[in-house]
Amino acid sequence: MEWRERAAREAPRRFAGETYWARPLPGFGDPAARILILGLAPAANGGNRTGRIFTGDSSGDFLWAALHRAGLASQPTSVRRGDDLRATGIWVTAAVKCAPPGNKPLPSERGSCAPYLVRELAALDTVRVVLALGSFAWDAALATFSAMGEATPRPRPRFGHGAEARIGRQTLLGSYHPSQQNTFTGKLTASMLDAVVRRAIDQSEDGAVRP
Repeated sequence: MEWRERAAREAPRRFAGETYWARPLPGFGDPAARILILGLAPAANGGNRTGRIFTGDSSGDFLWAALHRAGLASQPTSVRRGDDLRATGIWVTAAVKCAPPGNKPLPSERGSCAPYLVRELAALDTVRVVLALGSFAWDAALATFSAMGEATPRPRPRFGHGAEARIGRQTLLGSYHPSQQNTFTGKLTASMLDAVVRRAIDQSEDGAVRP
């Protein structure tokens, strides 16, 4: 709590004068989502500033552009709460609900926020695919499934880009996180993210009742 509020008070010059959200960040999207996209935590000058997950920073720009290309978002950019962005069939959230120091959440913070993620996923009873962005989110997803009483495969599924595991009635997919470190170096390209989003859509529709 102290860090997220201090980040708002000590905003960089480019955001000087803006009113920061500076509170725990809720998920965003379609309450009837079949895909849940799980990130790490709000960025200090991204979601912590704008009040929406993956919004106001380069990671969000990369992610929402992919979701728009896939037909899951009404526009390719997410600027801030109230910008008319609409999500279709997806719910976007994070394992940690508050901006952590250095934008690097600790496992202890993931554990503290775990009950909220459990309740969030339980409330979204149409979700069939969890797309975890990064190994931190992958581990949070596995812990969430376990807390909900789902038996996870043995050996424990390992994270990787394109990794996939069936857990109960749901599928867990992995993708590298759309951080600058990954996108600027080419570890995660737009085509790579497009492919895993397409896989998430295909898996979410598997067995669905179609009109």
